[in-house]
Amino acid sequence: MITRSELRRLLPHRYPILLVDRVLEVVPGERITTVKAVTCNEPWYADLGDEVTDEELAYPSTLLVESWAQSAGVLATLTVGGTEALHDKVMLLGSVSGVDFHGPVLPGDVVEHRIGLHRVMGETMIFQGESRVAGRTVVTVTNAVMAFRPADQLRPEKAGVIGEGIPA
Repeated sequence: MITRSELRRLLPHRYPILLVDRVLEVVPGERITTVKAVTCNEPWYADLGDEVTDEELAYPSTLLVESWAQSAGVLATLTVGGTEALHDKVMLLGSVSGVDFHGPVLPGDVVEHRIGLHRVMGETMIFQGESRVAGRTVVTVTNAVMAFRPADQLRPEKAGVIGEGIPA
């Protein structure tokens, strides 16, 4: 099983945007199941007043997809052999499509992400899956594309120059 410290080595994210709390099951090259516990102490709830509705307390859908994608990133990293195999690579989320939201996620909920690796093409992978709360599906993802690319090809040759070399 993957420990919390190993999880931190597999993902570059840190508080407040590390959105995977635990890995329940993983079969590299096939599937992963992770959990994210939603609490009202997260920064996105900080500016809410005392009189809030459940709708205002709903976990942001973008963060729910981000948590799902981070879980897919763990599976992707383990599928290619772990962080040692990626010392000179960067993981990129290329696209997410066919995302359907089926209900709110509220503070106190534990979200279980279930992700399957659908296809591998070199260093590009396609994932699909769902997220559930207490057996109820809250989001489905038809396709998410992730790719590993050489880090040196993604860094600008001159630091601080954005867009250099991009055709007009």
